[in-house]
Amino acid sequence: MNDHELAAALAAEAGRLLLDVRTEFADAPSEERKAAGDMRSHDFLIARLAAARPGDAVLSEEGADDPIRLRSDRVWIVDPLDGTREFADPGRADWAVHVALWSGGELIAGAVALPARGVTLATPQVPPLPPAPAVPRIVVSRTRPPAVALRVRAALGATLVEMGSAGAKVAAVVQGDAEVYVHAGGQYEWDSAAPVAVARAAGLHTSRIDGSPLRYNQSELLLPDLVVCRPQYAQAVLAALR
Repeated sequence: MNDHELAAALAAEAGRLLLDVRTEFADAPSEERKAAGDMRSHDFLIARLAAARPGDAVLSEEGADDPIRLRSDRVWIVDPLDGTREFADPGRADWAVHVALWSGGELIAGAVALPARGVTLATPQVPPLPPAPAVPRIVVSRTRPPAVALRVRAALGATLVEMGSAGAKVAAVVQGDAEVYVHAGGQYEWDSAAPVAVARAAGLHTSRIDGSPLRYNQSELLLPDLVVCRPQYAQAVLAALR
């Protein structure tokens, strides 16, 4: 199994595990459901990566940061459960599992599973983008649309689409349910590594909001801002954010 296939398989399997957790903890308080989902998915991914790629380092949102990753040639960057709030709500499908591989300064493989939708998007091949609508759509948080998204909406004459997790938002752009995702409210490497890998495989523009490259496996894990959009909107989006 190559790295692309492994990322896709692990993201999908962790997603199925999380669906089982949802069922098992259906009557439990939401905080218990969140905690169980986070840790069971984390434990599963860590164990499977240790077995399949024993020489690789792993950076997980739910694990301690081992500085050995900074000296490693290959680092898996995972978010076992992206969108715990949405996961805790049985009626929501906008949560995800992220599995990405960094090597040689670049993201070289990645997968985003959307378990409640039965979908896994993975490198190296992502389904082609459908035609863009006349009015672009910007995907934003359902609870707090950021000011940067409102600036881009004004510049593009766009509409807003509310959604939960970062992985679900990027997946919406990859699948043609939105054209732009901008974020400036603070994220960490695991929030965007796998979604960015998948977005790049789909031919989308990815960058910081100042247009600079997104860099992973850094000593500082905070990667606070992000732009993912169709290439034809990149120049206008970045201009609106200057």
